[in-house]
Amino acid sequence: MKNLSTAIFSKFTGSAFATSIGGRLYKGRAPQNPTWPYAVYFIVSDVPQDTFTEGIEEVRVQFSIFSKASSSTEIEDAFASLWALFDDCVLSITSATHLSMTRGDATLTSGELDVADGSGEYWQYDVDYDVLMKRN
Repeated sequence: MKNLSTAIFSKFTGSAFATSIGGRLYKGRAPQNPTWPYAVYFIVSDVPQDTFTEGIEEVRVQFSIFSKASSSTEIEDAFASLWALFDDCVLSITSATHLSMTRGDATLTSGELDVADGSGEYWQYDVDYDVLMKRN
């Protein structure tokens, strides 16, 4: 999965999505007290779909975008740029041939962080992608 992570970061670098979140994309978890907005991605599942002749991996990747803006405009713009970047994109994955990247669920929620200064309201967009790749 390291090669898939490298491909995701390569695609992300210099993109409109990177600009929309200030270049703050983290793998697995964000640092404590991150600068907002930011996004985290992680591997939800990795299921082999091997045939008799090919080694296929089906990987579910989730991106979670976070914003503390008062309206949903910032996070919806970030989602739109994520969508434009990764929907049906082509990734350059070392040691594998990328077959597809398809968006699945996307859910926008809001909540409140447990913070002393009372400024804990936030927006969160969770977006799942299914990535198919053939092992070389």
